[in-house]
Amino acid sequence: MTTLHQIIETAKQVARVRGLSLSTERTYAHWIRRYSHWCRQHPNGTPEQKARGFLTHLAVKQRVAPSTQNQALNALVFLYRDVQKKPLGEIGEFAYSKRQRNLPTVLSRQEIAGLLANMRGTNRLVASMLYGAGLRISECVSLRIKDLDFDQRMITVRQGKGKKDRHTPLPETLIEPLQAQIAKAQRYYNQGIRDGHAGVEVPYALERKYKDIDKSWGWFWLFPAHDYSTCPRTGVYRRHHLLPDSARKAIKRAGKEAGIAKHFGPHALRHSFATHLLEDGYDIRTVQELMGHKDVSTTQIYTHVLNRGSGVRSPLESIL
Repeated sequence: MTTLHQIIETAKQVARVRGLSLSTERTYAHWIRRYSHWCRQHPNGTPEQKARGFLTHLAVKQRVAPSTQNQALNALVFLYRDVQKKPLGEIGEFAYSKRQRNLPTVLSRQEIAGLLANMRGTNRLVASMLYGAGLRISECVSLRIKDLDFDQRMITVRQGKGKKDRHTPLPETLIEPLQAQIAKAQRYYNQGIRDGHAGVEVPYALERKYKDIDKSWGWFWLFPAHDYSTCPRTGVYRRHHLLPDSARKAIKRAGKEAGIAKHFGPHALRHSFATHLLEDGYDIRTVQELMGHKDVSTTQIYTHVLNRGSGVRSPLESIL
């Protein structure tokens, strides 16, 4: 009988063959464990009935967000179709988590200025790029040296969400701090050569196709981690890029120090980038491309943020 541990290990191998990110691999493993635990408590029924029951349980009992329920559904499809090679049939109707139309948190330009004024060093540079180029934090920390084009003032985001590449502007004000960061990365790169740990992870098994490409300067991380670490997938001991946690904590801390009352995280800087571009008169299609949105309807939510109260005169003004 196949154990849960064996199923999880198989799922990890399949995820790597399919080129899924490490975060997606871990997310799917998490949902497979939860689903397995639920199935032990509800052993009867076909796979379709169990999947339907589990998704209903998440919505009714656990009251998870719609995105969380959809994440669990994707994990179940992956489990049956790709891991067990027995695709789910029609699972029928199940209770959907209630969808709430929440507008994104957007910081004003003054709030952005106050936030950055309370940040220093690498974390300030990361936060500046999230706002200045509309990057996701995972996209920012995983940038390579070759992704920066100072001549054209352009950043290339490779394999962003949905595995799409896109270009976004490189702010003029960040040229000097970025060049200083590159010099810092160069020192880490040279140290790796001296220590015999020069290679970094490259996608699509390119290191098998092109000899020593993983040791080339262009593929080195713009934001390398301070220390070497063992890759959880390959077991190779080398330098990884900076983890997002440090910048995430620094952004929240700086927000408190700046007196910003809004509840926000790093993604609010990306939301602010899009909203402020629309305020400055850029058309929505341009903003859609810069954000890397598949559908313009995703970008349109920022127009709702723009229109909150703008141009509307309260009736109270005519009384008082």
